[in-house]
Amino acid sequence: MAEVTPPVLHAPTSKERKYDRQLRLWAANGQAALEEAHVLLLNSGSGVAGVEALKNIVLPGIGQFTIADPSLVREADLGVNFFLEEEDLGKFRAESCCRLLEELNPDVKGHAITEPFEAFISKPDALSSYTHILVIQPCVPEISEAISEHAQRTSTPVFYIHSLGFYAHLTLQLPSAFPIVDTHPDPATTTDLRLLEPWAELTASMTKHTKDLESMDDETHGHVPYVYLLLYYLEKWKAGYDGKPPQNYSEKSAFRSMVREGARTKNAEGGEENYDEAVTNVLKNLNPHTPSSAVKEVFAAEECQNLTKHSPDFWVIAHAVSTFHQTHNLLPSSGALPDMKAKSADYIELQNIYRSKSRADIDEVTQNVRTLEGDLERSRPIPTSEIGTFCKSAGYIKLIRGRRPHVIKPGSLIDWGDRAKYACSKLTDPTSQLPIYLAFAAYDSYAASHSLEGQGQVGLEQRPLIPEDPTLETEKITGIAHTLVDGLIKAADSFIQDPEYSQVKVEVGKVVEELVRAQGGELHNIAAVVGGMVAQEVIKVVTRQYIPVDNTLVFDGCLSRTEVLRL
Repeated sequence: MAEVTPPVLHAPTSKERKYDRQLRLWAANGQAALEEAHVLLLNSGSGVAGVEALKNIVLPGIGQFTIADPSLVREADLGVNFFLEEEDLGKFRAESCCRLLEELNPDVKGHAITEPFEAFISKPDALSSYTHILVIQPCVPEISEAISEHAQRTSTPVFYIHSLGFYAHLTLQLPSAFPIVDTHPDPATTTDLRLLEPWAELTASMTKHTKDLESMDDETHGHVPYVYLLLYYLEKWKAGYDGKPPQNYSEKSAFRSMVREGARTKNAEGGEENYDEAVTNVLKNLNPHTPSSAVKEVFAAEECQNLTKHSPDFWVIAHAVSTFHQTHNLLPSSGALPDMKAKSADYIELQNIYRSKSRADIDEVTQNVRTLEGDLERSRPIPTSEIGTFCKSAGYIKLIRGRRPHVIKPGSLIDWGDRAKYACSKLTDPTSQLPIYLAFAAYDSYAASHSLEGQGQVGLEQRPLIPEDPTLETEKITGIAHTLVDGLIKAADSFIQDPEYSQVKVEVGKVVEELVRAQGGELHNIAAVVGGMVAQEVIKVVTRQYIPVDNTLVFDGCLSRTEVLRL
């Protein structure tokens, strides 16, 4: 008999070894997206949070980064920015930070722009080569508006970051439709056994493995997979309830007792683990299979309902999956099967049944996609692998509707739009971080009209506001903050009575005091935490995996608390 040559085993590449841990999080396609990205940082103020954010995306291998910062390194910078050295004094901060950031990862290329923001932004297509933009606040309102308009026009994600003293906030401007397929839900919440909608192959396998269940020997009885047990007892239950499964908590509790009574306790172990698993999974798995509100939102979206030849692949597949759901009243099966007490052969057989069902569902959705492609006269077919990934994650897809940030101009109020009532409801919530957001907005409004002498035409985007009289500045900014509070209440067509009304203004005033006390500076430990959070959101957006913030994150460093606000 001829010898069969075993397959060649390939050792991990140097890149796979280098990025091993993160590849386990976002896989090769996520790493590829990261390496193709080019992030622009418009740095201002003391500039620490922005550089810390870059550090945390340079380490995992972002493709390129550019720092736009016209400031020169000062003595004060050396105490808070760990990417500056004493010999950098008087040099451009962008170039010095870029040099040290590049040392963290030789795979990453850094660039520096040292001209004033106003001159840089005014160039045609100045922002066109960047896939993602980080803007450190406060920034001249006209520049913020120009960036926001570019982001809306080109669907470029922008991250607006402001860190002062013990407080910080991050606002994401995502494209108007930002769908995510690979949301990485908690595995404990994603079990989809279809026990109330079993298909023929699953029912036949259950019948085979539960035949003569009561007369089985203890070894075999204790290794019947709990999926079969639940299906077996469901048939017994339905026989006494007009063919209906347990409908409410009371009936599910009674069904659980029925399953528990079937366990053998006079064996060597004093019980059976497979029955324990069956009892535990009753409440979680005996529910009708219905799409989540997030999935329904995708199906109902205009982009999904009315496809065109140029519709992104996501919407074509979403339409095909929606058609599948309308036909079967079910989403495609993920094919996943959790671990359970069973003999290896039985578990593998059951696993193959679920995988075969998943493949059959994917094949049907793929056929739907191909039909749509023909009807739309699309020239490029969507890869089958992309359709398969969507189908396996269909129950957990997410759509985020990006919104433009609030650009605060001196003397103006915030345009809350349809979020006014939501934001106003947060004012009277003692745990809400909205007062921090309003204090930052007031600070930005005041800073926009108080450029520092000697800082040039662009002014405040180079250096932070440093108050000459802290008490007077606190009073002025607090007054602006109180005006913003009143503007929000009016926009929401609401009314807040005392003492809640007075308490809201007190809380906003406390935050303003801290912002002014910080004199425009950052605490490195706070900026490092904020930089880490920003980098995490950047990676989510770049890889289109996990669910990013929608759309504002506020951080209270005094209490170590965060809150996501949809503003």
